[in-house]
Amino acid sequence: MLLILALALAACAPSTTPDPATVEAQAPTLPAIRPPVVTTGLPGTTGLPGTTGLPGTTAPSPAPATVAPTNPTPVPTLVPEIVSTTIPTATAEPTPDRNISCSRRIADNGLLTMVTLTYGLSRDFEPRGLVSLSGYLPGDVTLGYPTELRRIIIGPLVTMIADMQAAGLQPSIISGYRSYSAQAIARQKWLEKEPERANILSAPPGHSEHQLGTVVDFGSPELAEIVGQEDIEFHTWFYKTSEGIWLLENAHRYGFTLSYPFEAFETTGFFYEPWHFRYVGEEMATYLHEAGISLTEHQLATEPPPCIPDTP
Repeated sequence: MLLILALALAACAPSTTPDPATVEAQAPTLPAIRPPVVTTGLPGTTGLPGTTGLPGTTAPSPAPATVAPTNPTPVPTLVPEIVSTTIPTATAEPTPDRNISCSRRIADNGLLTMVTLTYGLSRDFEPRGLVSLSGYLPGDVTLGYPTELRRIIIGPLVTMIADMQAAGLQPSIISGYRSYSAQAIARQKWLEKEPERANILSAPPGHSEHQLGTVVDFGSPELAEIVGQEDIEFHTWFYKTSEGIWLLENAHRYGFTLSYPFEAFETTGFFYEPWHFRYVGEEMATYLHEAGISLTEHQLATEPPPCIPDTP
């Protein structure tokens, strides 16, 4: 009897090892969970083509905004983000008004402003950034003149002067920026002093590149002996001096170009001025040197007139 009672009690006790099939059948159905999608888009690119984020890995504690919803809405296919590596260019100067008379023309401060005997500048034009050379070059170079030039030209000019001196040369700077009124005074001086050479030595006011503040007239201690005149400052024989020869061969390396070559008179309208160099930047100066042309010749062939010439 005792044996029969023990067997009956064992049959009524619950099993300690659950049946896997039974558990699986009774388990509730869980919703499918997508891994979170982490966007890597840059700020400010929303809505632009090619700016969708890259699919990332599951973050330990993703922010709510970066985790995709768990509803059955399809997730769009993501493409790699396209990031531009183009370096932005500087904003260009405003396009000048070419329909204005030259006597009213206020040029921008670019390095390639066209100035000829036909296309001049207003008496009111003055370039920005003028500085005195006395703070950058010694008196044996500036000759004590109160010469001013635009700041943009100072570095290349000082470097060029230093290299000329290292080569044993003695360059001097006779002239730099001249305002409209200063050019009128200079013109009158030459008309009185050397009327037969005035047109060679001085442009009418408003038609001189010196008004741009990027032009230098160079001198040489050899010129007086070559010409046979002690107080000579400007002479076409400057091209024979050691300084003139060096500048003609090397000035373009520093961004300077000879404005009025001997062979360009019919194009420029100016007589040969081997002492007159204008800063236009290394790229343009090198191009002009290798092409064997003046800036004016290049501009007249490639650019529209910058202003309407005034009626004489």
